[in-house]
Formats: sequence, C-alpha cells, structure tokens
Amino acid sequence: MTQLDYIKDLAKYGLENNQEKLVSVVNELIEYSKTTKKLNLAIELQAFVKEAIKGSRPNTLLKVGSPAYFRNQDERETDDLILQKLTSEYSFANLVCEDSIKERLSYFLQEHRSADLLSMYDLPISNKILLHGPSGCGKTLASYVIAGELKKTMVVVNLGAIVSAKLGETSKNLAKIFRKAATEDCIVFIDEFDSLGKVRDYNQDHGEMKRVVNTILQLFDYLPQNSVVIAATNQVDMIDDALLRRFDLNLQFEKPGLAQIKELIALTLKNGKFKFDKVKAANEIIKDAMGLSYYSIQKTLITAIKQSLFKHKNTSNTVRLQNLIDTSIWRSLIADEKKALF
Repeated sequence: MTQLDYIKDLAKYGLENNQEKLVSVVNELIEYSKTTKKLNLAIELQAFVKEAIKGSRPNTLLKVGSPAYFRNQDERETDDLILQKLTSEYSFANLVCEDSIKERLSYFLQEHRSADLLSMYDLPISNKILLHGPSGCGKTLASYVIAGELKKTMVVVNLGAIVSAKLGETSKNLAKIFRKAATEDCIVFIDEFDSLGKVRDYNQDHGEMKRVVNTILQLFDYLPQNSVVIAATNQVDMIDDALLRRFDLNLQFEKPGLAQIKELIALTLKNGKFKFDKVKAANEIIKDAMGLSYYSIQKTLITAIKQSLFKHKNTSNTVRLQNLIDTSIWRSLIADEKKALF
C-alpha cells in the first residue's frame, strides 16, 4: 500500500466511526512510515494512539470538584502551551555525535535507571539537560533518544504561547507546564531556550524579565527527580548565568567531522537498498561535505537517492540501476547546500 491508500482508509473508517479498524490502519501507517524513514511522522502517530488509549473513558459527566474534574481543568489550561506530546522509539543507535557526548548521556540515563540505588544513599539524580550548538547538529534528535531510552512521554513546549506580554503571565504558564511534568512523570522539552532570556532585550518592564528568570530557577530547584527538563539553544551566550549553573548536564553539539559524516552515511544507508554508483567519488564528496550540519548532509543524500530513482525510472536497465545513487547528483546538491549556507 502507498501512503495515499492509508489516508483513504483513515478517512473511510473515521467517517464510519469504526475505531477498531481506524486504529489498525494507523498502526499499519506507523510501520510504513518507519520503513520509508518518515520517523517523525511515525513518532507523532504513535503518540496519538497511546494518548487515545490512555484517555479512553466512559463519556459521563464529571462531578465538579472531583479529582477527574480538576485533571480536566489542568489539561485545558496546558493544551495551548504544548506544541506536541509524543513518545519516541529512538535509541542510541539512531544518534550520531561525538563519543564524549554519548558517554555523558549514557551516564545520565544510568542514573535514572538506577534511581533506587541512588536514593538508598540520598544521592540526587540529574534531571536537567542543556543541549547547545549550531542548527541541525542533533540536539532535537538527542532529546528523542533520551525519551526513547527512558520510555517517557515528551512534552514539547510552545514558546509562542508561553511568553506573554501580560504581567506575570509568562511565569504562570511556565509553572503550569512544570506542574504537568511533575504529575505525569514526563520530559519537558524547551527548544530555543534562549528566547526566555532574549525577552530582556524587548522594551518591556525589566522587573518582569527578572521574575521570569527567578521563576525558572525555582521550578528547576523543585523539579521532582523522576521528571526531566531538556532545553536546547543555538545561542547559549544569551542565557542567564544563573540558569546555566542549574543544569546538571551541559552538552555542546558540533558540526560533524569526517568520522561522524561516514557514520551518518552508513546509518542512512543501513537497510542496504541503496549504494553509491562510484565509491571513490562518494568518498571525495564526504570530504567536501565537511562544514555542513548533520541535517544538511542527510537531507542532500536522501534527495540524491530520490533524484537517482527518477533518473533511472525510464531506462532499460531500471532493475540494475534503481538502487544506485548517482554521485554526480549528490555532489551537485552538496555544492548547492554549501553555497546557500556560506
């Protein structure tokens, strides 16, 4: 089946209100998305399914003042503050970065897996991580890996909704998100974390900006040990020093070196469906890719695969050529990417 076929079935069973078949098709689409490397779509769909199962309950009226009533109130208050709520199946096998970063992340995960042991000795568990570095170098992917390895739901904060011009509203919004993390034992992911510091540059009350920083400091201090906060930024210099000191783990992501680029290429082509038509030329292009981000390199490679398929589609040797990546196409895409960025 193609993705279009799945969409047709989703529409059909959705309109028929056939939940059993609808969920079955969604699960099939998740597997299809994984095999076609649309991992972000697969992750989002998995989150929808889990939330639907978790939230399914009899359609009855809630008694005002009951625990269920207040839970629903909290959900309504935080809905607009959350950009996305997802589960992840990413693991260390999906992460390409420097060995030192993997090692430090491994120790972080080990702390959470050994929480009982650490609590016996009254030792704190690290639960606040700052990921910083250039765009496209694995910060968001690292957050997915942490969520996947810890089997925790990740809440992606909607900064546009969090930050408010109303006095005290930004602090209240942050408190709501952290309260949700505490009650649901989940991961809070705040991308572009520097935006909370950048607010000071605006023509607003400086006292209000101080209150926002103080609120975050307090929320960090009282964050339950089983909850996790991951902040990511491209501009670590914009973040308040007091906030920087509160993070248990501070990881700097860099653009890939030659070894990381080769590892990324191998990971992208690991299913064995595609290979380069000229290995020597591909190795030269890998050297030319130095200076680009992980995202840019993988994007150009996947585009090269698609364009190679289109190129060979109508040739007489389709069966023989369809799994070969035209290195001349990839070389051109790399050159265009560097020209656009530098």
